[in-house]
Amino acid sequence: MRAVVYRGVNDLRVETVPVPQIGKNELLVKVAVCGVCPTDIKKIHYGTVLPPRIFGHETAGTIVKIGSGISALLTKNSKLKIQNLKIGDRVALHHHVPCLKCHYCRHRAFAQCETYKRTGITAGFEPAGGGFAEYVRVMDFVLPGVVKIPARNSFEEGAMLEPVNTVLKAVKRLNLLRGDNVLVAGQGPIGLMFTKILQLRGINVLATDLLESRLKLAKKFGAKWTQLVESRETNGESKKKSALDPRPSTLDAAIIAVPSDAAVKQAIQLVRGAGQILLFAHTKRGDELKIDPSAICFDEKDLIGSYSSDFTIQKEVAQLVFSRKLDVRQLITHRFPLEKTADAIVLAGKPTEDSLKITVRRDSVEP
Repeated sequence: MRAVVYRGVNDLRVETVPVPQIGKNELLVKVAVCGVCPTDIKKIHYGTVLPPRIFGHETAGTIVKIGSGISALLTKNSKLKIQNLKIGDRVALHHHVPCLKCHYCRHRAFAQCETYKRTGITAGFEPAGGGFAEYVRVMDFVLPGVVKIPARNSFEEGAMLEPVNTVLKAVKRLNLLRGDNVLVAGQGPIGLMFTKILQLRGINVLATDLLESRLKLAKKFGAKWTQLVESRETNGESKKKSALDPRPSTLDAAIIAVPSDAAVKQAIQLVRGAGQILLFAHTKRGDELKIDPSAICFDEKDLIGSYSSDFTIQKEVAQLVFSRKLDVRQLITHRFPLEKTADAIVLAGKPTEDSLKITVRRDSVEP
């Protein structure tokens, strides 16, 4: 089969590799669509993992082979709540599922669970997702995360369940009440998801971004206020752009959906006492951020983080996406065939004014 293999920093090659072999409790899925995620981009750009790997974890496709033990597994382990799966089912995949038993799982810190840290989907080599290939092997411990795609919905919508899950998980970490005012810094695909989910929950959103085009879209996604932030001009001078709307007098929380230390510091200042600041994009280790600790202690503000997904909310995520209350189709701006995955990574890593979510397809047209 064809696959895009990571061979080193910024080195992606289209190669022919064996179709992965499955075990008796596993699935073989023919990939239709895989989204491009910033976490994979960072691994490719910074070489944080050893090659060779086949990346891509926002994956949807069709079941083409089922292990001989799947039927018995479904009957024996009803507590796993695995959907009744068969060949031909169109499915969205979920590459991380926790053990639900360890210290971290008991505290619902699933992303810290050792089982969760194992990737349960692979196209070959070290398991790394594998969606940038024609077929993937789905291991038994991530079967509870497999979701059937309704007939009216597309593979692309199925592939978007994983990033939507990460956003909804983060929203659930915040102690918000209807009518609260929340800053969402950054209106890329993730920021726009935050904006819409918050709006659906009765939250007033102040959306900020460097680009007016994204702020216009933020309005469509439910932002009550929008504001342009500082941008860097071509001559190197920083220019403050004026607000498009009046800003709310108080902020109850802030979500930082861009890896900007300046945005974090500003959010800590703007959020009122007992508010929360949630970091969603600061995933690069080694950086330091100087803050005033009295804002955390004396003002009782919470500085928290959220990383990755929570398969226990997959049913809620699926209802949100497949009902199109959160219409993820509006977020997908560019589609690349498998052979052009390297180009997709470049665009996603350096987005243009008209680019949002980037997807890679097994074929050049929607299956």
